[in-house]
Amino acid sequence: MSNPYPPGPPYDGQNTPYNHPGGYSPPPGGDPGYGPPQGAPGMGQQPYPQQYPQQPYGGQYQQPYPQQPGGPANSDDRTMALLAHLGGLFLGFLVPLVLYLVKKDESPFVRHHAAQALNFQILVFIGYFVSGLLMMVFIGFLTFVAVWIASIIMGIKAAMAANNGESYSYPVSIPAVN
Repeated sequence: MSNPYPPGPPYDGQNTPYNHPGGYSPPPGGDPGYGPPQGAPGMGQQPYPQQYPQQPYGGQYQQPYPQQPGGPANSDDRTMALLAHLGGLFLGFLVPLVLYLVKKDESPFVRHHAAQALNFQILVFIGYFVSGLLMMVFIGFLTFVAVWIASIIMGIKAAMAANNGESYSYPVSIPAVN
């Protein structure tokens, strides 16, 4: 693969158009990707201490929400969350509802995934119902197939995320259960 930019003079502190992609010049005092700018504090020194005030809570960064509900999920929790999403594909909202009611107090990870699957399956049920009503004017057959394909694709994506231990929210759902 060849370089799309013509060769230019080496960086000499001036705004040379060929040293940087798109013709952008480096920021004043340095070139990103090539180390600290001239006159930067050395190793072991805290850079620019006046810009970093003392942080509350002992100096540790506090995240408002954890990355995953309840921390890292174990293998059983991931399997239950996977079953909530895949069970919704085959049996509608029944499997996510049962898993939500049984596991909601035991595992926040399973609760999150079961609630997400239950909310989405309620929306899918509404989509099937509306499609059934619209079948009298023949557009319902198309909407039924569209709802079916979308539920399969989104359910598989959610099941894969649950199996990897990741939090997942469906792009379209009704937040009926939290």
